[in-house]
Amino acid sequence: MLNTPRRPLVAANWKMNTTLESAQTLAAECRRRLGAVRDVEVVLCPPYPFLLPVGKKVEESTIRIGAQDLHFDKPGAFTGAVGAEMLRSIGCTHVIIGHSERRHVFGESDAVVCKKIGAALKAELVPIFCVGEKLEERDGGTTFEVTDTQLRDGLAGFDANALHALVVAYEPVWAIGTGRTATPSQAQEVHAFIRERLAGRFGKDFATRCRVLYGGSVKADNIAGLMSEPDIDGALVGGASLDAEGFSQIVRYRLREVP
Repeated sequence: MLNTPRRPLVAANWKMNTTLESAQTLAAECRRRLGAVRDVEVVLCPPYPFLLPVGKKVEESTIRIGAQDLHFDKPGAFTGAVGAEMLRSIGCTHVIIGHSERRHVFGESDAVVCKKIGAALKAELVPIFCVGEKLEERDGGTTFEVTDTQLRDGLAGFDANALHALVVAYEPVWAIGTGRTATPSQAQEVHAFIRERLAGRFGKDFATRCRVLYGGSVKADNIAGLMSEPDIDGALVGGASLDAEGFSQIVRYRLREVP
């Protein structure tokens, strides 16, 4: 499918890293470098304890704050859980849902992912919905089958209107934290497949508007090739987002600026 202009989105997933002090320092440096960027939507996703202080550091800038996960149920007796309304109340605008580490380390199913997407949408949070295959699935030739199942079951019961804010992130599990990255053509092939499936289910207009990000060892030195592909609309950045300079270079590539 031919690409049409979609505002790029680059999200920083800090995972279980930083302390309060280092999170605030990193956020302040990101603001200094990226706080006036408008052509690219920039989202920082720190660990839960640092959402509010990081948010304070980027106030009155164009940088948005997102959470790395949420619990799907309404407020109640869920010790240790964090709900969508809690996130919204402290200024979060985005939330990562279905990240491979949540799926494969914590055992989350597609059904749970689907409930989380519903909770995010109800709270007017932008869900960054992650899909992607493991190494054995790619080597076994089931990349598209796995991705199709995750899309189908993760979005079960929704229509195009409900999903107006949806962002999809393709993250090949074999390329996360390994130093390996899908080639631009490998990534584009899956991104085009995702857009095709979205079009088949929710209509061509929806699929054309929906942003599909790439996540998997994204760095300043490989973002150019990835972003040159027509169906890659941004990046979900892991380890490289812990360095403000490198993260800035990733974001500013799209602006054709010198970092």
